[in-house]
Amino acid sequence: MHASANEPALLLIELGLIVVGLATLGRLAHRFGFSTIPLYLVAGLAFGRGGLAPVESSHEFVRVGGEIGVLLLLFMLGLETPADQLASRMRHTIPAGLADLGLNFLPGFAAALLMGWGAPTAALLGGVTWVTSSGVAAKVLSESGRLNAPETPVVLAILVMEDLAMAVFLPLATWGLSGGAAAGGPLRLLGTLAVVAVALFLAFRSRGLAARLMSHRSDEVVMFTALGLMLLVAGVAQRFQVSAAVGAFVLGLSLSGPMAQRAEGLLGPLRDLFAAMFFLFFGLQIDPTTLRPVLLPAAGLCAVTTLTKLATGWIGARAAGLDRAAGWRAGAALVARGEFSIALAGLGLASGARPELGTLAAAYVLLTAIVGPLLARRG
Repeated sequence: MHASANEPALLLIELGLIVVGLATLGRLAHRFGFSTIPLYLVAGLAFGRGGLAPVESSHEFVRVGGEIGVLLLLFMLGLETPADQLASRMRHTIPAGLADLGLNFLPGFAAALLMGWGAPTAALLGGVTWVTSSGVAAKVLSESGRLNAPETPVVLAILVMEDLAMAVFLPLATWGLSGGAAAGGPLRLLGTLAVVAVALFLAFRSRGLAARLMSHRSDEVVMFTALGLMLLVAGVAQRFQVSAAVGAFVLGLSLSGPMAQRAEGLLGPLRDLFAAMFFLFFGLQIDPTTLRPVLLPAAGLCAVTTLTKLATGWIGARAAGLDRAAGWRAGAALVARGEFSIALAGLGLASGARPELGTLAAAYVLLTAIVGPLLARRG
């Protein structure tokens, strides 16, 4: 009874220390002019499983806050992106999307085969090395002040193509891991493709509907409506096997004009808080003691796929008629892997893949999530 009575106090103390700690890391980052993302990730490592002082009472709160943080990052990225400009860039960025698949899937696939993991698990590791973290990329663009840079629509087009490709890749991966015996695999794949098509149609054809739903003279009502709609759309997207982040981004695209600017101003502080929770929780999930045996292959994959992501951004920017500098900046924004990579590794482990897949994916994602923001800052 006494321990139970202390739980609310412990929760508040842990949350207070976490938020003050994040503020301190933010001060350090701004003082020395580098990204906050690596600092948040390392803080998560220090206070997660196997770390210096694992947090327990606030773990679930940080997890949920992290999920909301990714959605807010992508929703507000959509607010900043003109839908017609994104559609145009997506048409011109198809060669970069194909290059992205070839350049970044093959290193992970080949590495797994060399380690004797078999084709289904190799395909999962290929997915891990292929897909950029939308959450980290959005934070990098916001933090570096490049939301209106000429290469940003190219980056967003590649991110959207990757996320939509994941909507197809995940059911196929599940089907492959089950030996082709997953019930309703082809039907589920067709359903996923249909949902993706409808989502894109709504994003580009219903730009006034969401604004009318949110419109009100009270800032409080606008904020609650925007946040509630974002969570609802993301949840529905996730239910239909489409990335929740894609759902949030699509909703942001559907807003325009004064309402988009108003929603951005109201939700900006919430985005900053919960985005920090996302990066912190990402580090909390990784046990530092499991990383040492896989650091060498993870570092090798990080080095190779950093170069291939830089090449992807360069190809996309050049196809859009931008200069070399814009190409390298676009590539740097794409380097970090994150939530999808961890989800793919988790899918493999749940289906009986080798346990080394999880630790290798964790080490690889951590390295790219540190290297990516640092490269983008240099760029």
